Amino acid sequence: MSLFPQITASYKATAAAKQIYSRRLMMNSLGRNALPVNTTNASIQWNVFFRTTGVVSRTFSSSTSAHIGEQVNSENQQQQQLSIRSLRRCLLSVPGHDPRKVHKAFQIQPDTIVLDLEDGVAGNQKDEARELVQQTLLTLGDQGDDQGHSTILSEMCVRINGLETGDLALHDLEAVLRCPKLQAVVVPKVETAADIHFVQDQIQEHCTGNVRIIAAVESAMGILNLREIAETTTVHGGKLDALVFASEDYMADMEGIRTSHGTELLYARSKLVTTAKAYGLQAIDMVHIDFRDLKALEQECLGGVQLGFTGKQAIDHPNQVPIIQQSFVPSAKDVDFATRAIQQYESSTANGVGACVVDGIVVDLPVYKWCCKIMERAGKPHT
Repeated sequence: MSLFPQITASYKATAAAKQIYSRRLMMNSLGRNALPVNTTNASIQWNVFFRTTGVVSRTFSSSTSAHIGEQVNSENQQQQQLSIRSLRRCLLSVPGHDPRKVHKAFQIQPDTIVLDLEDGVAGNQKDEARELVQQTLLTLGDQGDDQGHSTILSEMCVRINGLETGDLALHDLEAVLRCPKLQAVVVPKVETAADIHFVQDQIQEHCTGNVRIIAAVESAMGILNLREIAETTTVHGGKLDALVFASEDYMADMEGIRTSHGTELLYARSKLVTTAKAYGLQAIDMVHIDFRDLKALEQECLGGVQLGFTGKQAIDHPNQVPIIQQSFVPSAKDVDFATRAIQQYESSTANGVGACVVDGIVVDLPVYKWCCKIMERAGKPHT
């Protein structure tokens, strides 16, 4: 599948919960504009036209032409930030207290393995799961671990319990942030910027490594507050890397009806992707819950790619992983077109011509930049 189709609850009365709650109240009292907002850059609008040739033509427009150079610089900085982040085409979640499933995930080696301490673990097994996850992370080595796991190429991530659980979430953070092999934390049920700031504070207190944050948005309030959540990236030391859409929790909060065509999710998914793109974040799509229907999974992946998602979550069923991983990378056709378009555009501009035609498609600066992104996604960054 082508990456670019055609080309394209109440808080517990604990000290930790009170701290989180106080932080939220403080942020709310400051108002939604408490965080820095970049309002100087005019927006870049991409107009997408699907062609029968399988190539997309894009036109560039700016609401203020005087800011075009500033926009390009800002966009380049965002792409540089993304280039140093790990590719997260598939986030495979496995229960942290199940060694068999964890070992299986190591064998599959998706881009990201999420050791789950939240929904995948029963309430009476939380402490055991936390200890097992900590032990798993501590035993991982560059050449495998003492349990016979092969070299682990996947990004290692932990989904903690929601911050509304108070000490439960705090204990999760204290346990896993001390593990050198931890690379990212999934924070569930994120609803405000204060949630991200709290986790960042914990990372700075307990961790010396560059642990990143993946924010899972699962409620109507979370969708409404996406901008302020994403704006935490503009604060010095911001660690937010990605936004994740949790469809089932969202629908439960909305009291909506889930359908096979997913129209009821389009607004939330689109808003999450738009926010992620505006702030240079990865956008991770929802889980496909019918793990037996791989054809439907493939179609859902296609829909996610068309919306602009950069990856997708998977449940602990190995058959989902290769389909997802393959869906969120450029196809050979994409790479071939991008390679030729880049070469011909650079040759044209060197001769003083601002555009060229490749396969009947006008390649100007915006298309050139898009082709560079294709090559970057394909692991062949253009320099």
